[in-house]
Amino acid sequence: MNARTEPSQAATSATARPPLVRELLLVVGLFLVYKFGRQLATGHTGEAFHNAHRVWDLERTLRLPGEGSVQSLLLHGDTLAHLANTYYATVHFPATLAFLTWLYLRRPAHYVWARRVLAALTTAALVLHLVFPLAPPRMLAATGLVDTARVYGPSVYGPPQTDTLSNQFAAMPSLHFGWALMLAIGLIVATRSRWRWLWLLHPLLTLLVIVGTANHYWLDAFAAGALLGLALAVIHLPHGTATTAGRAQDTALVPAPAEEQVLVGAGR
Repeated sequence: MNARTEPSQAATSATARPPLVRELLLVVGLFLVYKFGRQLATGHTGEAFHNAHRVWDLERTLRLPGEGSVQSLLLHGDTLAHLANTYYATVHFPATLAFLTWLYLRRPAHYVWARRVLAALTTAALVLHLVFPLAPPRMLAATGLVDTARVYGPSVYGPPQTDTLSNQFAAMPSLHFGWALMLAIGLIVATRSRWRWLWLLHPLLTLLVIVGTANHYWLDAFAAGALLGLALAVIHLPHGTATTAGRAQDTALVPAPAEEQVLVGAGR
């Protein structure tokens, strides 16, 4: 029975998996477009700080908890602040790359879906960065927050006046949070372990880190979540794709109907 079903599963997987070289070019191209687009949005200092005051005041009007309440937890010791800065600096891109690589190798149909969702989310974020430049809370004196990366290290940003590698006025939406949330959703959908819901700890920890290090406002994460929700509503898994891994293996273990077994035996 397994001998008859496994080749068909392998064939389906091979058909669903797109060419590796093309995917590498797409992912690298998306990253370069994003980096170039962020550079286009840089330089709007006055507008970025004006928007920052508006966002800060809106959060207080909405009675959201102050970002300082999260940062105060990190400032109890140098170690926590340093770990949070390290997480912010080192986890974002590698985790997303590992997520896409695993899906490509093990869940090709889910990979195509996740890549499209991430591309849509990143494109929408780039547009918002262009039309709504926003200084992060670590730059806004009214917040009273500490730039933990500058004080405790490590930091991925240089002084805003001389930093030509990144646009520090692209706080909304937070792609750190948006990508982390998509990673969790993608792995929950693509796997069936009873522990898979623990992947939600990744976006939760990311949220606490980006807020506690004063790199983002709460509303930056909310905006990323809203854009991701829109992308997920528009981009669906391919028709007929199982939403949990292992379903194909389960069906392979179901005995064939009695009539089919008789016919197979008759041919021996």
